[in-house]
Amino acid sequence: MLARTAAGWVSLFLQRMNDTSKKLSVLFVCIGNSCRSPMAESIALRDAADLFECASAGLSALGVVQKQTLQTLETNGYPTDGLYSKPILKDAWADADLVINMSGYPRETAFARGDWHKVEDWDVEDPYGSDPKVYQRIFEDIRTRIETLAARLRERERPSR
Repeated sequence: MLARTAAGWVSLFLQRMNDTSKKLSVLFVCIGNSCRSPMAESIALRDAADLFECASAGLSALGVVQKQTLQTLETNGYPTDGLYSKPILKDAWADADLVINMSGYPRETAFARGDWHKVEDWDVEDPYGSDPKVYQRIFEDIRTRIETLAARLRERERPSR
């Protein structure tokens, strides 16, 4: 599904690469901003900070990042400072060039039609309430997806020969 609208935001990313002060702005979204999207935010902040600025939010924020989310990140050497559960704020949505939707709801039902062009659906299992092994598996899934996204952006950023 990532390829559905990739051309638009990849083109935007390449334009921004000409202006070295501008990075692609990515908003990671899940249901409660308690498990998946904070994981993605932390992973991206560490592993792809050269490519994009990121934040996370929830369709219906729980108000707390799950303890197991924080433990999983820390166990894997990822930062947890500054992670907190929050709803999608108007400014964060407007500023986002790319929204990674991990809510489990397709973009067509979760977001306004006029914004579909900047939303990518990632089918990532919700680990909420699960054991540490499930959280670790979800962490690895998200990290792999972010690595793949970053690799594609880095590849497209290279000049043609």
